[in-house]
Amino acid sequence: MDGLKIREILAHNIKSFREHRLWSQADLASNSDISIPFLSEIERGNKWPYPDTLGKIAKAFNVQIHELFREISITEKERDYASMLINEVLAAQKAAVDNISKKYIKQ
Repeated sequence: MDGLKIREILAHNIKSFREHRLWSQADLASNSDISIPFLSEIERGNKWPYPDTLGKIAKAFNVQIHELFREISITEKERDYASMLINEVLAAQKAAVDNISKKYIKQ
């Protein structure tokens, strides 16, 4: 694996960790004591952070540094299964809302 691929993985993972927590770039920048423009450059894969900066980002996410470099690949079968589960949950939620609506709201 070359340096460019490692940088892409790092950029993707930082952005994914941030979005999973529903944090803005400003939130992560504040929590890791780095500037928003620098964080933006890292997330786009344009800048390579120093080890201490990686430590700050990992600490903000409460993960080990190596987790920022973990390559996660999802197979098409896994993606289809996740999509099916999401659709089932959405259908169940819709049915629950419909039942509540019928019971408590006059139509």
